[in-house]
Amino acid sequence: MNAVLFDLDGTLADSAPDLVAAMATLCDELGEPPPDAAAVTRVVSAGGKAILRQGLPGADAARIDALLPRYLELYATRGNHSTRLYDGVDAMLRGLEARGVPWGIVTNKAGWLAGPVVEHLGLAARCAVLVAGDTLPQRKPDPAPVHHACAQIGVEAVNTIFVGDDLRDVEAGRAAGARTIAAAWGYLNGGDPYAWGADVVVARVDDLPPVLHFT
Repeated sequence: MNAVLFDLDGTLADSAPDLVAAMATLCDELGEPPPDAAAVTRVVSAGGKAILRQGLPGADAARIDALLPRYLELYATRGNHSTRLYDGVDAMLRGLEARGVPWGIVTNKAGWLAGPVVEHLGLAARCAVLVAGDTLPQRKPDPAPVHHACAQIGVEAVNTIFVGDDLRDVEAGRAAGARTIAAAWGYLNGGDPYAWGADVVVARVDDLPPVLHFT
């Protein structure tokens, strides 16, 4: 293992409270009922359109597309006040750093949103690379973002582990030739991580260090 890559939302960070709050604000603006917080939380890793589909049941694709910029604006304006690292993540990352293992983030979240989250969490100066959803023309599950992160770090994908809480993370890592870990503590988008074909499924953050072989 030469490097470890992580998804952001639902893997390193619990960002659902801020994303749900922004959805609630949008529903209030539109005169719609408050969103089902649990349903919205489940799809956080799938992005803004998935959140809007859960928050506005019955909305067609055209309405979702039209409302997405406003939703993202509300989310950005709210900031990341309630977003936090999952328990155990900081210690796990420090374990990697103590062994000189570089780690990075590969997310489908747009850079203008991902950057402030990473900064808020105190990770900006620590991660070796941040590949956002608009860094390249391709996004996960395409392997290109994983290859790009590896190139920026200076490692081969075959010697890299990719950890994520969504099927697309596993598909991207596997297609890139990396070993993959499904983070079952995350949002999962309603899926079964044991059915994704990951090399390993890890139930809790605290169970991750032994799998990464640095304990």
